[in-house]
Amino acid sequence: MNIPNVNHLIHAYRIAPWRVQRQWVGSAFLMVIAFAMVAALYLNVTSRTAIAGRDIQELTESIAASQQVSSDLQTQLAGLSSSVSFETRARKMGFRPVETGELEYLVVPGYMAPAPIDLSSTALPQLSALTIPPEYNQSLLDWMDERITSRSPQ
Repeated sequence: MNIPNVNHLIHAYRIAPWRVQRQWVGSAFLMVIAFAMVAALYLNVTSRTAIAGRDIQELTESIAASQQVSSDLQTQLAGLSSSVSFETRARKMGFRPVETGELEYLVVPGYMAPAPIDLSSTALPQLSALTIPPEYNQSLLDWMDERITSRSPQ
């Protein structure tokens, strides 16, 4: 910058001091606007977080209420399906226990009763060291020893 331009700017600020004041006011106003924007952003994030937390609480309460209703219904079902309850309802409908002489068995031609399934542990083949192939009984060190001794000159 050359000297006449600097003198011209200094002269312009001396003649109109309101320009400097306008710059200070503009800078302060800009800082206030920036602060307000940051505050609004913070308020927005905080309010969304609070709303999400409240939704989670409501859903948790709803789950607990549903579990309570489900437990109540399971208790009612257990009471209704008990043998005493079945017998009471059957007697009210006119049913009674069968007498020995009243039983009648039907023979269905061609029907084969299914064979019972044996789930005991004796039905499974037992694995022992004798039934496992020898290559699976060998350790890494045994294998390496075998390879080294087979390659060494005798």
